[in-house]
Amino acid sequence: MTTTTTRLERPPVRIRGVQRVLLDSAYALTAFPVSLAAFVVVVPVLATGAGLSVLGVGLALMTLSVLIARGFAVAERVRLRGMLGRSAPGPRYLRAREGDGVVRRVLMPLRDPQSWLDVVWSLVGLVTGTVAFSVAVAWWAAVGGGLTYWYWERFLPMDEDGVTLASLIGMGEGREPEIMLNTGFGVFALLTLPWVMRMAALTHAGLASVLLCGRAELQGQVERVQDSRDAARVAESASMRRLERDIHDGPQQRLVRLAMDLGRARRQVHNDPERAEKIIEDARRQATETVAELRSLSRGIAPPLLVDRGLAAAVEEMAQGCPVPTTVSAYVPDGLPPHVETAAYFTVAEALTNVAKHSGAGEAQVHVTMSGMGLVVEVSDDGVGGAHEGKGLGLAGLVRRIEAVEGELTVASPVGGPTLVRACIPVDRR
Repeated sequence: MTTTTTRLERPPVRIRGVQRVLLDSAYALTAFPVSLAAFVVVVPVLATGAGLSVLGVGLALMTLSVLIARGFAVAERVRLRGMLGRSAPGPRYLRAREGDGVVRRVLMPLRDPQSWLDVVWSLVGLVTGTVAFSVAVAWWAAVGGGLTYWYWERFLPMDEDGVTLASLIGMGEGREPEIMLNTGFGVFALLTLPWVMRMAALTHAGLASVLLCGRAELQGQVERVQDSRDAARVAESASMRRLERDIHDGPQQRLVRLAMDLGRARRQVHNDPERAEKIIEDARRQATETVAELRSLSRGIAPPLLVDRGLAAAVEEMAQGCPVPTTVSAYVPDGLPPHVETAAYFTVAEALTNVAKHSGAGEAQVHVTMSGMGLVVEVSDDGVGGAHEGKGLGLAGLVRRIEAVEGELTVASPVGGPTLVRACIPVDRR
């Protein structure tokens, strides 16, 4: 199978049920020892380095503390991904350039803003880690102690006056009311355990995400915008070159021939009227074909039907003009951004063009729907398969066009068929 995919960040897999409770509990229970280790190691080294900063060794110790904090930050990101299933991208740290001296290389971590955010995390993470750990221990103790109180209460000595918590709140005296009360506490703690563990885990993870991943997410957004802009430039440049070539090879040549034919007709209008009339008729036909070809080329710039009636109508008309019988199911909401509709339109156009020219298919299907990730466009056929962007079938340009809108294009086309072209285009309707 040949598969081509452009980048689109997918949401992490969501874990639910008992496994979710256990992972949240494990994250909260390990938050305190991990954050305590970071605090105990980073703070003394940093404080010592700051005190000796007037000496060269002090700056070296500060750099060492920053690097240690960076290591704990990496470990915390691994915990966020593995235990909570959260997206925790790692930032790009500053690196020394080739030719930098020893001093500049040693002090480079101290110039990195993310390194100091890692240090801040090593300091304040102990607070949230302690809270998460305390809540997790208390709730699990309430669950375990309350649900098993009926067994181990017999080993507890009773007060001579028979005063218990149950008797103080009016439930009666003796062991039975006390067992009922503690069992009730255990059942309540068990029922609320998923929410409490989630809250405890998020208390620690929320601050970690802001300090350790916030800058990395911003860097990723900037990189995606840059990639999208570069892809848009490449796609626009390729489209303009293709349009220029098509105009030169098609309408321009027809217009040149039309001008020559009209010149011949004018010279022969008196000498051979019948021949002149034939030439004019042939010129009229060429003019009609030229207009049709120009109209076809204009669809590659801004399809009129797409602008006037929307994506669903434009796709329907395109499918009707395809030589291969094509069925269309388009469920598209109103108010889609123009760049989304245009990208979807050209996805269908390029896919159906390949179906007609190269697939040898007997039928094709087009599906356009909305999903949680955006607008999904699927074009499938029962042809011979083997489609790939490297074969020059227009898919390479389509990949760049989808990248320009931060979308994903997947081509699944095993030799022998069938072929499925799927584009997922993010929709921001703010």
